[in-house]
Amino acid sequence: MTANTDMIKLYSSRILALAADIPLHQRLDAPGATVQRRAPLCGSTVTVDLTCEDGKVTAFGQDVKACALGQAAASVVGGHIVGCTTAQIRAARDALKLMLTEDGPTPPAPFDGLEVLRPAQDYKNRHASIMLAVEAAVEAAEAAC
Repeated sequence: MTANTDMIKLYSSRILALAADIPLHQRLDAPGATVQRRAPLCGSTVTVDLTCEDGKVTAFGQDVKACALGQAAASVVGGHIVGCTTAQIRAARDALKLMLTEDGPTPPAPFDGLEVLRPAQDYKNRHASIMLAVEAAVEAAEAAC
């Protein structure tokens, strides 16, 4: 495969559609926790706000300034995080990292949509941006839940 073909595969229409429609992309007025993460290599940043009640995320907001891959990951996280426990979010983070670095299994539901990012395995310089939203969400949930 040529480099151009690889890049076309990486930026699939599904990834671009997710990146263009990030749910819960507004910050919360009174979050229980706020976490900002930055990928030093590319400068992508994600700021996550969330609130919890009875150990589950009840509200979520995010500000995403990242590449299409980081935006796609944030889209999946934002679309499924409300109602989740810290353990579920942590499991998604750990599985996503293994999927990217060791061809591990798809992250568990409800975050199984992160499977769309599997083609990024060979692009290690993109991994930090992809991980931002879920890493920030874990850190915020640990603080608030």
